[in-house]
Amino acid sequence: MPINERPIRDTGVSVSEIGFGVWTVAAGWWGAYTREEASALIREAYDLGITFFNTSNAYGEDGYGETLVRDALADVREHVTVATTFGYDLDAERAPGSSGQAERPHDWSKENVMRSLERSLSNLGTDRIDLWQLHNPRMDAMHDDALWELLGDLRSQGVVRSFGPSIGPAIGWKDEGLYAIEHRDIDFFHHIYNMLEQAPGRAFLEAAADTDVAMLVRVPHSSGLLEDQFTPDTRFDATDHRSHRREAWLVEGLQKLDSLRFLVEDREGATLGQVALKWVLADPQNATVQPNINTRAQLREFAAAPDVEDLDADELGEIDTLFDLDFGVEPSADRGERLIRA
Repeated sequence: MPINERPIRDTGVSVSEIGFGVWTVAAGWWGAYTREEASALIREAYDLGITFFNTSNAYGEDGYGETLVRDALADVREHVTVATTFGYDLDAERAPGSSGQAERPHDWSKENVMRSLERSLSNLGTDRIDLWQLHNPRMDAMHDDALWELLGDLRSQGVVRSFGPSIGPAIGWKDEGLYAIEHRDIDFFHHIYNMLEQAPGRAFLEAAADTDVAMLVRVPHSSGLLEDQFTPDTRFDATDHRSHRREAWLVEGLQKLDSLRFLVEDREGATLGQVALKWVLADPQNATVQPNINTRAQLREFAAAPDVEDLDADELGEIDTLFDLDFGVEPSADRGERLIRA
């Protein structure tokens, strides 16, 4: 049975409350997956009721992340909603000596925007982009009137059904995000938000509260902390992007989890990972939440989250209070110069 869907403004586009972020299996930030393994996980997500799939033209080489979605879901294209990105000049070289995770330069010119659109349509095997995302835009893109006029024209033509920024890649970019919400005619806003990392996400939600902008949330488990599977000795392989996190993120995060376990005490069979998703979905402005899914067990757990009992007002208030108090955790003496790398 399909997971409940929520609308993206009045565009006619809707997204399942639980989405699938293809970056975990396509970008090389969460370890290596064969094409067969990645496609199988995407297809199983659809079979479990997930109908929203978020990919990017920048995942892998030659549109790899987009072609994964095309091949896994070609026969059900009319039953799924697909998001992808644009903004980077994918023909440009990364900085010498940088890793495959380093940014390419942005290019918001009409030529690059249209080139990106044609490539994505071809890679996805489709005639329209359901959600088109400005990928990690900086303030120059926010101020580019010609860019936003072009996006409005493409939406009017129907080749792009909705558009908005995907803010990141780290917690931050507050000024860009607020500018987009307050000054641009966006349909949705995509950002990082979770119980442990609520800033600047709270500010974005407050800014959008009097609008009909749909909020899309990713990294709802703080890169795995809220799945409650880590210990102080957890380390990550160099191919896992979390190996770039500082040790303080892990040590202090584990202390904060102790203040949140009350959320599962009276929810028989529920996991903290599922409750973390329910917390995001408790705000109706959050149209969808995309957990980082890299195993079949995670996929089944998170796809079942909508069936977990809703959080009540007292529980939501307690979480807000804990966040306002920084969960009562004293900053570590060593802020964690060491990386949590195996």
